[in-house]
Amino acid sequence: MMFRKALALLAFCTSALAASAGFAQDTDEYLDHVLVVLVHPDDELVMAPAIAQAVREGAALTVLYATSGDAGPGVSGMEPGPALATVREDEARCSIAALGGGDVRFLRMGDGQLATHAHHPGSAARQLASAVDALLEEQDFTRILTWGPEGGYGHPDHRMVDAVVTERVQALGHDRPLLLYPGIAEGTLPDIAQMQRWAVTAPDLLSVSYAYTPADLARVREAADCHATQFSAEERAALPDLFDHTIWRGSVHFRPAFTAPAASGEPNGG
Repeated sequence: MMFRKALALLAFCTSALAASAGFAQDTDEYLDHVLVVLVHPDDELVMAPAIAQAVREGAALTVLYATSGDAGPGVSGMEPGPALATVREDEARCSIAALGGGDVRFLRMGDGQLATHAHHPGSAARQLASAVDALLEEQDFTRILTWGPEGGYGHPDHRMVDAVVTERVQALGHDRPLLLYPGIAEGTLPDIAQMQRWAVTAPDLLSVSYAYTPADLARVREAADCHATQFSAEERAALPDLFDHTIWRGSVHFRPAFTAPAASGEPNGG
């Protein structure tokens, strides 16, 4: 397992190993298996070009949504509840299919409830931790993408997903998956009122970037158009190109959750 993950990480850091990634695809064996853990359908749009790029390059994709967005009617006029959850799940499946396809799962926890009594036995946070543990046991992931500690714009459910996923991954050994948080580099936030509450990250911390192609961006446009309950037609058409011109600028940027472990026998801190 360690050998496979080492190859996957090196393939994304050096062009010299690109050929070995292609060889793995020819033999139907994935070197890269990406897990994306989110809260709501539409959260994937924040990192959508990186998802499209990963699938295009042969990665196996699993997307786990903690909730079905049952409390967020957006622009739909629907009442919060099960009917809205059903529609939003369909929108999420549509979006992931547009980005290239993958295994889409829903935990169907209460939207807005992940941080409630998080330390109590049986809480949503504890259930989420168990679900993440089960996935990590079930499949050999090389990368995990999830919200960072700021939760985008401070959303408590986003922050709780970050805390839970980080907690579970940090307990693993040196062969743990690469855990990445998407970030908005300081100075790239769009100059529109709705975005001003989003957190920014110092550019030097965003040390992992995934470049996307015009074809990947076209897939992102298709994905955004799936979320008709959340955005008007005008917003769905504008959002991908707005992010392309401001935040992404050709690459989606991530902050690694952890530094590389010290070499065996070397004390931390030198």
